[in-house]
Amino acid sequence: MKNLGQMMKQAQEMQDKMSEVQEKLSQLQVTGAAGGGMIEVTMTGKNEMRRVKIDPELTGPENLEMLEDLLVAAVNDARAKVEARVTEKMSEITGGLQLPPGFKLPF
Repeated sequence: MKNLGQMMKQAQEMQDKMSEVQEKLSQLQVTGAAGGGMIEVTMTGKNEMRRVKIDPELTGPENLEMLEDLLVAAVNDARAKVEARVTEKMSEITGGLQLPPGFKLPF
């Protein structure tokens, strides 16, 4: 029973740490960019888009297709940065323990 109690305590500690990390991630803001910074997208650690900044030089109708492509690239860049930060924070909790493929925390 002593081991079970210790395991329960460790599980509770891990759950507390997860809650703390989730709170930090919701406050985290990461900016992705494309086109040499002509488009910037800011997202939270929970992949919620907060801001889009577009260089005024891109707003003409002749630049519409390029603008669309750069916007997609900037969003993907921001998401990749968010994922890297989430992985970094989760590895702090799990002590570098590799999770099974497809198993992602905290989402």
